[in-house]
Amino acid sequence: MSEIFDELRAALWSVWHRRWIAIAVAWGVCLLGWLVVSMIPNAYESKARVYVDVEDVLSKQLGIAGDGKEEIMRVRQTLSSAKNLEKVITTTRLGEGITERGALDGAVAALEKKVKVTSEQDNLFQITAEIGRSEFSDAENAVLARDVVQKLLDILREEYVIGSRTGISTAIGDLDRQLEERKAELEQAEQRRLAFEGQYPDLVGGSDSLSKKVQDARSELRNVEADLAAAQSGLAAISGQISSTPRTVAGGRDATGPRAALMQAQTQLAELRARGLTDSHPDVVSTNKQVAILARQAAAAGDDAGGAPNPAYASLVAIKSERQASVEALQARRAALQSNFAALMASQASEPAVAAEANRISRDYDVLRQNYEKLLQDREALKTRGKVEDKASQFRFDIIQQPGVPQSPAAPNRPLLLLGVLIVGIGAGFAAAYALGQLKSSFATPQKLERTFDLPVIGAISLTVSEAARAVEKKRLKQFAGACTGLGAMFVILLAIEFVSIGGVA
Repeated sequence: MSEIFDELRAALWSVWHRRWIAIAVAWGVCLLGWLVVSMIPNAYESKARVYVDVEDVLSKQLGIAGDGKEEIMRVRQTLSSAKNLEKVITTTRLGEGITERGALDGAVAALEKKVKVTSEQDNLFQITAEIGRSEFSDAENAVLARDVVQKLLDILREEYVIGSRTGISTAIGDLDRQLEERKAELEQAEQRRLAFEGQYPDLVGGSDSLSKKVQDARSELRNVEADLAAAQSGLAAISGQISSTPRTVAGGRDATGPRAALMQAQTQLAELRARGLTDSHPDVVSTNKQVAILARQAAAAGDDAGGAPNPAYASLVAIKSERQASVEALQARRAALQSNFAALMASQASEPAVAAEANRISRDYDVLRQNYEKLLQDREALKTRGKVEDKASQFRFDIIQQPGVPQSPAAPNRPLLLLGVLIVGIGAGFAAAYALGQLKSSFATPQKLERTFDLPVIGAISLTVSEAARAVEKKRLKQFAGACTGLGAMFVILLAIEFVSIGGVA
């Protein structure tokens, strides 16, 4: 610990012994540093805040709303792109004197470091530009910072508000051209399909359609055969009833006798069967019993001379004729379906190449038709969206803080730089005095002499100073104090000038 204390004393003595060198170096470094600080141009910062309203109720109702957050992110990331910054440079004073592409690219790269677009919230972001050009005055730099931010806002309006509508119009024009091309292709495909269907009507719609037709024909033929079987069964039943029914009935003087009652009951039974009632139906069962009873009574009464036509027989013959006609119609229908089914099976089995061609034509036509309909839907959706954005859309860019001309520089921090230069200057003076002391062969303390040569020091002789020497030394101390005070005063004066000049832009 004592060695460190001795070294510190030695260093302080060495610096104090060469204090004029230290103060001279401090003055030189400070003056040079303060001159450099004064030559640094002031940089002025202008800001604007933009609010993006992503609530678009009408667009959501129409199903054409986009993702507002993605739109904000896209705007924030592309607003400070090289393309937009190039527009800023060419339309402001930043582009003065730039004639070559390399110089323009360098200016864009420099401006990119000075322009920031930062998000404060999900739908609120800030545009900041800092300008400090040495060839411009403070007032010009301040105005230029405002102009840069204002130009970015103009680009925002042009490209992301007005430009979005222009983009929709351009997209609609592109869709119109595509629709015309698809329409011509669709018409050609339709002509090919019609020509093929005229040559091969059975293959309309392709082999899939042919298979469906075969299935439909088979199902219809099965249904007709079932109906024909039911009709033939009904015809056989009515034929059996006719064979058991007499053509005539005997007539007598008493029109109200058993024969007349039997004839009436048989007529009633024929009417019930003509209505389609089966023999198990209660009415038919009851009428059959009545007919049987009347038949026994008529037989017991004996046959009268002569006879009359049996109305029941005539009714059954009429029913048989009707059912015979129905059977013949179903047979004709079955024959037609069998012929059609055979033709379809022949087409399906004998012409695979034609079936494949039918599939290709049908598939191409369906694809072209679906694409055409989709393009029509997309065009109508874009038209609707364009009208909504023009009249009722709530998706808006609102500037809630207009860029202004800054009244004080944002950089550099001159007071801090001036203080830093002062500290560096004082440190440089101390270092210079100490370094010169290390180059001399003298020793500041007896202890350092003893450690250096590893020999005992017998004693030290004190310096005796006369009155005249003391007066001279006192005078020099005052001069040194004046030099130190002058350095501090210079620092204070520069600070005062800085604080006075920072109050406004001239």
